Amino acid sequence: MALFKKRTVGKPGEWYYCLKHQKVEEGPECPAKDRFGPYATRQEAEKAMDIARERNQEWETDPNWHDTPTRNTEE
Repeated sequence: MALFKKRTVGKPGEWYYCLKHQKVEEGPECPAKDRFGPYATRQEAEKAMDIARERNQEWETDPNWHDTPTRNTEE
């Protein structure tokens, strides 16, 4: 007996952005590896790539998340 059922039909109101097809889907139509979401609204899912870009930029500029030690130029 499987622990998890494979969900083939999405729930109404769940919005995803498919990276493979570059389109918004209501409910998961494509595999999880190919999508972002869920989002609360279609409009939010349409902005998925912008949201990801903004989050990546925040992460790249956050000094708390850098593994590279900073150089001390005063030595």
